[in-house]
Amino acid sequence: MIRALHRWPGLLALALVTVLALSGAALSIFPAAERLAAPQAEAGLTVAELVPRIAAVYPGVEQIRRAPSGRITAYWFENGTPGAAVIDPATGAGVAAADPRPTQRWLTNLHRSLFLGDGGRIAMAAGAAAMLVLAVSGTLLVARRAGGWRRWFAPLRGPLAGRLHVEIARVAVLGLALSSLTALWMTASTFDLLPDGPAAPAFPAEVSGKTGVALAEIDLLAATPISELRELSFPYPGDASDVVTLRTDRGTAYLDQGTGALLAWADLGAWERVSETIYMLHTGQGAATLGLVLGLTALAVPVMGGTGLAVWLAGRHGRPRIRDNQPAARAETIILVGSEGGSTWGFAATLHRALSGAGQSVHAAPMSAFDPARYSRARRILVLAATYGDGDPPASAGSFLDRLAASDIAPAPLAVLGFGDRGFPAYCAFARAVAEAVEARGWTLLLPFDTVDRQSPEDFARWGRALGSALGIALELAHQPVPPTTEALSLISRRDYGTDVQAPTAILRFAVPQVPLLRRLTGGGFGRFRAGDLVGVLPQGSAVPRFYSLASGRRDGFLEIVVRKHPGGLCSGQLMTLAPGDTVSAFLRPNPGFRAGRGRKPLILIGAGTGIGPLAGLVRDNARRRPIHLFFGIRHPDSDFLYGGELAGWKDESRLARLVTAFSRGPSPRYVQDALRGEAAEVARLIRDGARVMVCGGRNMAAGVADALTDILAPAGLTPAALKAEGRYVEDIY
Repeated sequence: MIRALHRWPGLLALALVTVLALSGAALSIFPAAERLAAPQAEAGLTVAELVPRIAAVYPGVEQIRRAPSGRITAYWFENGTPGAAVIDPATGAGVAAADPRPTQRWLTNLHRSLFLGDGGRIAMAAGAAAMLVLAVSGTLLVARRAGGWRRWFAPLRGPLAGRLHVEIARVAVLGLALSSLTALWMTASTFDLLPDGPAAPAFPAEVSGKTGVALAEIDLLAATPISELRELSFPYPGDASDVVTLRTDRGTAYLDQGTGALLAWADLGAWERVSETIYMLHTGQGAATLGLVLGLTALAVPVMGGTGLAVWLAGRHGRPRIRDNQPAARAETIILVGSEGGSTWGFAATLHRALSGAGQSVHAAPMSAFDPARYSRARRILVLAATYGDGDPPASAGSFLDRLAASDIAPAPLAVLGFGDRGFPAYCAFARAVAEAVEARGWTLLLPFDTVDRQSPEDFARWGRALGSALGIALELAHQPVPPTTEALSLISRRDYGTDVQAPTAILRFAVPQVPLLRRLTGGGFGRFRAGDLVGVLPQGSAVPRFYSLASGRRDGFLEIVVRKHPGGLCSGQLMTLAPGDTVSAFLRPNPGFRAGRGRKPLILIGAGTGIGPLAGLVRDNARRRPIHLFFGIRHPDSDFLYGGELAGWKDESRLARLVTAFSRGPSPRYVQDALRGEAAEVARLIRDGARVMVCGGRNMAAGVADALTDILAPAGLTPAALKAEGRYVEDIY
């Protein structure tokens, strides 16, 4: 519900909201410019002292106004012709024209009404309302994705567009909500939809009938500093019944023009103060710095509009359309999906279709939308969960375990099905953690925990039959995985290693496919990639891709991976037979969880075997000469010293600060974790100083590295787990 409330106003009102935001951002500059350009009155100057100065220059002065910026403007008639000027309070002379700049006037009309009069004002009010809905719903969605209000600024994962959308929203949403609310208030005021303020006070109908009092001698004017003045209006020439009107920050005074006596006084009411505060907040008049801040947040609107549109399009492309998806409150079966790349949604669509065909009312949603209070008619909850990285939740399930732990309502019986690849160490670890959390709460499991290996339709069909048996219906889940959209990668060159140690390995370099300009700008396909991102290779005869970490970035001008031939490995076997000019079908998957991060703090890179691939790419990309300390484990220096020559060159170029190697074959065998222990003092010092640790390689190596670092960091009161929680320890293991 909240997601739909956020999506559709954004999509339908994108152009209108963008015009509203950009014109508002441009207008926010003028109050600050006015404040800087306007001559300011000297401290202590009073209205009684200013009036004679202006009257000496402009004898026909009729009104003096002071803007919140401090700019003083005089209005007069001379020979029947009106005039106006910005006044220098030190001399009373005009220094600039009072009319607004043509650009400012044009932007104001665009911002208020699109040059369409009242109809345009209503349209822009609708845009402000849409922006308010987006701000409120976006706030709720950010909190949901982060895992609660206390984790508002928690690190994010996922595609660039989605992360950028949320990162900007985190800092801009308050300003956008404030701008929207004040815009709606001002529109309501324009159309007289707000209650009227207090009426002007009545003063005696009979004034003195005299004229010509010296304004400089009126006590109230002498007691009013210029800093409090808003407007001073003089009586109409020759009309003895007219009065002098003085408006200040405290209220409005009516003065007899013949005697200077105070005829009536009206305090500035609470309603007027609220209206003026809202005007100030929206326009920046009187609060130029705040206006610039709000203008800056308005610039976030087109960026968030573009990234939001990209997220929506990517979701439509990566997630199958689920027909007849019932509202959560009316569904008997709830399907919750945790997916990183979108493939798990395909299985969810197959399950939804089969259950709907069996007469069930079914609702499918991301795991992050879990809310038992909404499932009033649910008789079962089916959780289909993939695992990201080393047991982490996928993008659409970020806050699920927190929501599960916080729920006081026992949901309907659950069944948890994990999706993963047995070749990875954390096979279905997140899904298993979900099942264990459900059992720990004492809630009912509809089925024992089960898994689907490598998107196997057979595994899924087997689980479906078990589910059908539990439900008392015949349920056949005939799922056909939708192969990803791939491009042909052409091999440029290869370098072979490891034959002498029975571990054939190759560094394969491919040409970057031609990418249209639009896709390059949006980062689609191979339009943008970094070392550490994943390339999915689709082997012949299989619909299930194999993923390899990239050893290069887009700026390198090529796409490089490191491959070791595994006995019986379908994909590695095919890759190891490639010759220059041969092609493979592949696609790109960002891996934002394995990034070097910003800043100049040192990097500690730890890898073994083919795990050197993305680490070498990080070193190659280190043009800023960030201190990088690389610990690299290999079998034998003469056989599989991958990137040996490049590493030496990068060290000479200061892209690599230090290289520590460990050879597991030879007279003194040791592993990379042994190399870490040998440099324990230096490793501990670097981590205490804020270094980031990045580990890439096999699961056994990663476990050994974690054990070594546990021992190394214990005297400092640190652990790998604590570093992971800070985002300073990341892994890419297989």
